[in-house]
Amino acid sequence: MADERADGQDGVAPVESAETDHGGRAARFRAALTRAGRQARDLDRSEGLRTAVQRVRRVLPGDAHFGDPLSLGGARHAEFAGRAVVGLTGDRPGVTREVGLGGLQLWQSVLERFGGGVGEREVVLVFTDLVDFSRWALHAGDDEVQRAMRAVSEAWEKPVTDRGGTVVKRLGDGMMAALADPTAALEAVFAARTRLAEVEIGDWTPRMRAGLHLGRPRRVGGDYLGVAVNTAARLGERAAQDEILVSGELLARLDESSLRVRRKRWHTRLKGTPDDLQIFSVDRP
Repeated sequence: MADERADGQDGVAPVESAETDHGGRAARFRAALTRAGRQARDLDRSEGLRTAVQRVRRVLPGDAHFGDPLSLGGARHAEFAGRAVVGLTGDRPGVTREVGLGGLQLWQSVLERFGGGVGEREVVLVFTDLVDFSRWALHAGDDEVQRAMRAVSEAWEKPVTDRGGTVVKRLGDGMMAALADPTAALEAVFAARTRLAEVEIGDWTPRMRAGLHLGRPRRVGGDYLGVAVNTAARLGERAAQDEILVSGELLARLDESSLRVRRKRWHTRLKGTPDDLQIFSVDRP
């Protein structure tokens, strides 16, 4: 009897205690993983944090729109990695997605700066948008806004395609286009501005501004990427109503004698553009 009690005390009971303790640790570990996963998901879905990361991306060098499906069609490292980030995060917006794409955006910019992200062909990149469109749209209503966008698209896209150019994408109330010939590119913008002046939506006539730059951007799928794209976009943003800004690189390929040219100078450099960028306002004489 004594031996049986000893066996029960020294053999069976300790085994049951060890198994119970092991099961408890496993349960606590699973619970901790569940809490950590929930916290990670909540962090990734934080609208405030995602907005903050997007703000950072807008001031980083490179294309802040990197991650758009059109910008991920290439066969180089950045595009492969970008597709991987988008594939892992799916279509849902999140902090992880924005941080990953922001890093790739910076990487692509570095490649561009040191020659690894430069395309093979020169392209004139054109950015246009409407001045004070958002203010007008707030009061116009959806039907009027849609009617305006159709009329605007017809007004400035046809001059581009008529001259052998390509409308790369529509950007809200703006457009990005690419043309091979510098003179044709500028003529397309002049024609677009003239056609747009004939558009009337109620008592509102849309007015445009434009930026043009000649460079060797990377072709990625149906889009372009790199410093050359950023430069043209920044010129478009800085232009005034009805103004057309061009870079020194583009102006050098144009017949200045047929234009009215004025050098533009600002105290601050345009973000994401070359340090030696020269900017000119051009118009018909």
